[in-house]
Amino acid sequence: MQNLLAFLTKYFHWLLFLLLEVASLVLLFSYNSFQGSVWVSSANAVAGKVYEWQSAVEQFFSLQQRTWNLEARNVELEQRLWRARQQLLTMQQDTATVDSALQSATDQLLMLPAKVVSSTLNRPDNLITIDRGRRDGVRPDMGVVSGMGLVGVVYMVSDHYSVLLPLVNTHSRVSCAIRGSGYFGYLMWDGANPTEAYMDDVPRHAQFEEGEWIETSGYSSIFPPGITVGQIASIGNSADGLSYRLKVKLSTDFGCLRDVHVITDTTFLERRQLLMAARDSMALVR
Repeated sequence: MQNLLAFLTKYFHWLLFLLLEVASLVLLFSYNSFQGSVWVSSANAVAGKVYEWQSAVEQFFSLQQRTWNLEARNVELEQRLWRARQQLLTMQQDTATVDSALQSATDQLLMLPAKVVSSTLNRPDNLITIDRGRRDGVRPDMGVVSGMGLVGVVYMVSDHYSVLLPLVNTHSRVSCAIRGSGYFGYLMWDGANPTEAYMDDVPRHAQFEEGEWIETSGYSSIFPPGITVGQIASIGNSADGLSYRLKVKLSTDFGCLRDVHVITDTTFLERRQLLMAARDSMALVR
């Protein structure tokens, strides 16, 4: 109490000055219309600037969630596009049995969102790590996509993380087809440019042009048909001259890949296990 009294005694003149200043300002802006309008407009300007800063901060911290939502929306639209392509193929070619099976598999796609936590681009054996693992339902040999297109395959899994074998890995090999024609081959990466890969074994009688789209063929137990892979950049010949070798500009930009989705549908896992069992059985017969 004595300290408080000592403080008030010491700074009494300053406190009285501040009190009178506040009182004079209140009287000035309350009973003078011009000064009052200046105060209101100035206060509104300051408040508007403060709200603008607040909005910018909120948008910054919500940017990650918005990006995640956009990525999920892109994948959802990709799923709808896959289904539409299969329906169009059924109407045009009347391959009812095959397309019905492909359509059923596509309709049952389940996507698990994940975030890239680390990746490499400057090695022949590039790998990508995501923040989803065995406890989230991820298993080896599951396909991974993004809103831009195909990403790769799950290679190894722990409880909380998974390592992917991306398209930009020299060990990657994906069955792909030229959109609209059905001619297929195998996409591989040569270890050079991370924006390009090569599609081999395309038959010589196939008809196509530069700029056409490459997509997954569906002849795989990992990926459904119709997932965008990239565009034909140039057309060349294989080493033996018996087939075409296409340079493909990849639709997925692995340099800025942040959000992905794992195809966790159990029907693909079932097909994979059945195929492996069939191969093991054939090996035993031999």
